[in-house]
Amino acid sequence: MPGQITPVARNEAVDVLRAFAIFGVFAVHIADQFELYYAHMTPGPLTGFVLTYIMGKSFSLLALCFGLSFFVLMDREAHKGGDFSGRFAWRMVVLAIIGVAHSALYRGDVLTVLAPIGLVLIPFHRVRQNWVLVAIAAILILQPFIFYQIFSAVSGADWANAKPNFWNGGSFEAYKYGTFIDVIRYNLFEGQYPKWWFFLETGRVAQIAGLFLIGMVLGRIGFFDQPQRYATARRIWLVILAAVSAGLIIYKPALIALAPTAQSPVMAGALSNMIVSGWTDLTLMGVYMLVILELFYGFAGPALRVLVPAGRMTLSLYVFQAVVWVPVYYGFGLGGWEWLTPPVAMLWGAAFFVAEIAFAHLWLKRFYYGPLEWLWRAATQMSVNVPFRRKAEVRP
Repeated sequence: MPGQITPVARNEAVDVLRAFAIFGVFAVHIADQFELYYAHMTPGPLTGFVLTYIMGKSFSLLALCFGLSFFVLMDREAHKGGDFSGRFAWRMVVLAIIGVAHSALYRGDVLTVLAPIGLVLIPFHRVRQNWVLVAIAAILILQPFIFYQIFSAVSGADWANAKPNFWNGGSFEAYKYGTFIDVIRYNLFEGQYPKWWFFLETGRVAQIAGLFLIGMVLGRIGFFDQPQRYATARRIWLVILAAVSAGLIIYKPALIALAPTAQSPVMAGALSNMIVSGWTDLTLMGVYMLVILELFYGFAGPALRVLVPAGRMTLSLYVFQAVVWVPVYYGFGLGGWEWLTPPVAMLWGAAFFVAEIAFAHLWLKRFYYGPLEWLWRAATQMSVNVPFRRKAEVRP
């Protein structure tokens, strides 16, 4: 077809990382019952493990991959002699629209968060010095504003000691007992406030922006495209991040206690906990990522490649998870929040993700992109000439 946009080759290692990230995000959603867990918290070993060692880490990996994808898009267009900046801004608008539709069903949607923050990548792409980008990312991850709030809390400032807005969490009545329309109405309006306050007040917005920049820098230096070149660096950083994350986990109470909470209200300690938890999430994410890469580039590569199709369809799989599981948990569906135990839910969730992997394999044998991936790409290009269905092989 004249003017048709040609599909491009993808990095399988990155697709495997995306698959792990989207599975981790899904596991967290199963553990928190698509947010209904917070309406009747009943901690258990399995839920505690997922919320401690997977929540935050999988999303961080997804954010890092997002920054890498930005670099790939910009670099590909630059090699053609063009500039993808304007098109990328429109791409984020399209992603936000998909996110709003997803938010109507599940307020915890992250697409509406990633899309506006993604716009900050455009001006930073003009910065050619990687060390500058790494320094800015480090500042964002260190959370200077929260440190300022801690010092203000210790000094007795009322604004710094005020109860965070996201602690309210919103109302869960629509989820437990409401109709489908009640859920949509709540999610699109009142339900969005706790989500956005959480991302803002915990420093997650700054953290995401920092991860975007790190992902972009890793793309620039060919970290994923030249695995042998960075083999030694990967292993050194794996040891460093493992040691730092272990230290943060072991000494977390002592680090939080450094805030002089005895002379100030509780917020100094709560804010310190936010910072240490955020750093733990990032260092553990780095450990997970580097371990996966070592396995992928080593003996486990053939087995891990099974995940590649899922990594190529993360947007479709992510939205589909809510389409299926929100009705399982919410009152307008099966009301599973009342009777579905965490171990059983996690087993069902694992089986569901295996089914998603199988579906991705079957789908990509017939199509170039997942359904939402194609829609996103076509809307970005403002053209339906993006190839979708693969042509049947002609046998001699």
